[in-house]
Order: sequence, then structure tokens, then C-alpha cells
Amino acid sequence: MDGKTRILFVGDENHHRESYERLLTGSGYEVITAEDGQAALDILAKRQFDITLLDFNMPIEDQKVFETLFKTHPHMPVVVLTGNETTDDNALESIKKSAYDFITKPFKTDQFLLTVKRATDKSNAGKKERQAQEEIIQTLFDFNTEKKRLKTIINCMANGVMVTNSNLEIILYNPALIRLMGISEEIKNPVPVSRIINDKSLISTLEKIQSGECQVDESISQEVNTGTRVLRAISAPALAPDRNVFWKVAGAVTVFEDISAFKQLDLMKSDFLNMVAHELRSPLVSIRQLNSVLSEGLAGALQEKQKDFVNRGIKKIDALLELINDLLDVAKIEAGKYVRQKVPTDIGKIIEEAVSIMAPRADEQGITLSFSCQDLKPVEADPKNMEEIFNNLISNAINYSPGGGSVTVSAKGMGDYVEIKVADTGVGISSEELPKIFDKFYRVKHPKTRQVTGTGLGLAIVKGVVEAHHGNIDVESIVDKGTTFRIRIPVMTESKSSIRP
Repeated sequence: MDGKTRILFVGDENHHRESYERLLTGSGYEVITAEDGQAALDILAKRQFDITLLDFNMPIEDQKVFETLFKTHPHMPVVVLTGNETTDDNALESIKKSAYDFITKPFKTDQFLLTVKRATDKSNAGKKERQAQEEIIQTLFDFNTEKKRLKTIINCMANGVMVTNSNLEIILYNPALIRLMGISEEIKNPVPVSRIINDKSLISTLEKIQSGECQVDESISQEVNTGTRVLRAISAPALAPDRNVFWKVAGAVTVFEDISAFKQLDLMKSDFLNMVAHELRSPLVSIRQLNSVLSEGLAGALQEKQKDFVNRGIKKIDALLELINDLLDVAKIEAGKYVRQKVPTDIGKIIEEAVSIMAPRADEQGITLSFSCQDLKPVEADPKNMEEIFNNLISNAINYSPGGGSVTVSAKGMGDYVEIKVADTGVGISSEELPKIFDKFYRVKHPKTRQVTGTGLGLAIVKGVVEAHHGNIDVESIVDKGTTFRIRIPVMTESKSSIRP
């Protein structure tokens, strides 16, 4: 279709049809003619037209057919061409009620074309209006379809879903929420959150979201206890359109997941590790003591080869004891029991002692080990945990610098926190391995460090201890250039900064 306006001209006189067709075609219209009313209806049944021009000087039978035309095509403008005299005033009056306009013969060409143009504009406007209405209807249909689909999905979810408004009232929920909360009666929306959930921390989170303290793309995860169940609640802002700011926080969406089974499994795992570790450590300690007695000759002199075998056994026992101790430490960290006592601590003194302990090992491998500190303030920490962190990091830096080089430990006050860096010039870590180095049992693989032994738990323990002290740790590394671990730990407030011995 080329975009031309389609006109159906209906007239019983052939020369009139030809004259009007030439005139309209010359003015840019597409014209189809019909010799009587029935022919017009037949054409309209097969094709669509924008307007119809009706020469009313036709038999009464055809005039009645046009009444049908108006009923079957109510949106199509009809322009009636009529003379001063007509054979049926009643029929003309009937057509006048439905026709868009009338042109009385004789008429001027300009007047005729202007009337046709107005009818065309009317037809185009009607099309746009109907199209807009159809789009609105389709949009509403699509919206209702998506709404029903979303409702079905939410109702079939195993996780509980709760939507709250700005007044902290529940306005939408699914059956899983009722089950997880152990509610027997039906909830009628809206209902205050406090009537369904008694957890003050979750209610505080919802208030925080509603006040705008939470970013629109941010979610808050927390655990909620409901009787015998432990739920993980993930809450995020629910947005609504606003004329002034486009979007505004209108409430919150919270998804509840039952993690009771996982918590029980985690507890069972920790208990199992503790049991196995203790059951293994006690006999291993006894075996080591007996081997030490043999190695020292307290049970009689040993030949050189016998003594070598005993010492090798002691080393293997020490490796097993190290693994057991690391497993116990990991279990304690995951249970939140590893950090026993936090006191005001001089972090610089602990690092200095760790450097002095590791200095002989560094000298043996031809490594320069140095330490510097600047503007340090006390931190609230467990001194033994801090010792383990720095012993582990410095030991790793020495182990992974097999060709000599340097290991530098620096500590610096950075306002509200202390920044500690342990940098080496060793083999480095590839970019593929960097994201995995804090995983349990993961060890960096490098041809030059095959002789380095360990459990693969050291860095996992370091990360757990740092985070237990509300700090963070990250790492930067370049292969064959070296690695730098950076730790940041908050300093103490003025009222608590008195260092204990």
C-alpha cells in the first residue's frame, strides 16, 4: 500500500463515476467505483476504504442498502452528493443522521475537494484514535496477563515473599510466608508488619529502607528467628513512579528463605570437626612425645639411620597437628568463637615481634626482611589472633620468595584505621588464581615452590580473623614480580585507647 487515501465512489450513472474518478485520481486519491448499493457492500466486504462518496440520486432500493452500510462501517466517513430534488425525503433524512457531510449539486470543484479533504482528515483522526484505544486495551491486557503470571509465580515459590508499603503495612504476601511464619489465621491486607513479625532488627531494616538510607539497588540480608525456624531475610526497596523525582521508595520487598536445615548442618559439621580434631590430636601428641624421647636417646642410643627415621616421623606428626589446629581454627571462626578477647593492642609491637621471629628463616633463604611503622594508633583486637595473622603472612612471603629478594612489612595510621602491608618480590600469583587464594584448602601452584608444604587454610584463617575484627584484606600481585597483601583494621576511639599490658 502506497499511503494514498482510498475512496469508494458509489453512483448509478457511468459518466458521473468516470468524471469523479478522474478528478479524485488527479488530486492524489485512490478511487474505486461501484454502480449500486449492493455492489458497494460487496466491495467493502473485501477491501477497506477511508471514505465513501455517495451519489444519492439512486433508486429507493439502493438507498435502503446504504442504511446497512452505515451500520456495518460506522467509523468510515460518508459524504453524500445530493441534488435539489429527491424522490424520497424520508430516506434522505435517515441518511443525514449517519452521513459526515453533504454536497449539494451543482458545486464547485474546490468546494468538493475541500469537503473530501475534511472527510479524509476525519478518517485519519478516527484511525489514530482507534489505534490508540487498541494500544491501551492491549497494554491493559498485557499488564493483567503479567500480573496474573507474576502472582502465580509468587504463590508457587517455596520462599516467602512480603511486600510492605510506606506505612510498614503488609500489602502483598504468598502462602509460603504464612507457612514459614507459622500463622494459622488468614491475613487481611493491609496489616502492620509488627503483627506478623516480632523481629526488631528486621523492622528496623524496613524503616531504614523507607527513610531512603538504603540505595535503590541495594539489598540487606539478615537472619530472623521465628520459633524453631531460622530464616534468611533479604530486603530491598520497592519503587513507585513520582512526578517530581521520577521514582521514589514506596515500601520494601522482603524474601524469606528457610535456612534451619543449613544451620543444623553447619553446627553438625563444626561439632564433627571438633570431635575428630580432638580425637586425633590427643594420640598424635602422645606419639610425638614418644618419638621425641626416642630421638633424644632417653630410651637408649639410636643409630644415625634410626634417628633419621624417627625425626622424619616427628615432622609428619607436626604437619598433621598443624592441619588439625587449622581445622579447629576454621571451625571456631565459622562459629564466631575464634576471637576470644579484644583488648587495646599495639599493632606495631606485635608486627615487630613477628618480624624478629621470622628473621632467621629469611636470612637462611637470602631474603631481606624489613619493617617500618608510622603514626600508629591502638586497635581493639585479640593479640594472639594478630600474631597468627602476621606470622602467617610473613611466613608465606618468605616461602614464596625462593630466589631471595625482599619482604617488606609496613604499618601506617590512616585516620580511622591502620593499614598494614606485607609485600614480597617473589613468584607472584596469576590473575586466574587471585580470586581463589582465600578459599579453604586452596594453594598457589608454581614450579619454584613445590617444596612448600601447608594445609591451604592459612589465608582463609587470616581473612576470617581480619573480618572478625571488622577489618578487610585484599591482595595485588604480578607474576614473577611479587605480591602485596593489604589489611585495614579500625582504630580505637579515644575513650578506649589505653593499651593493656
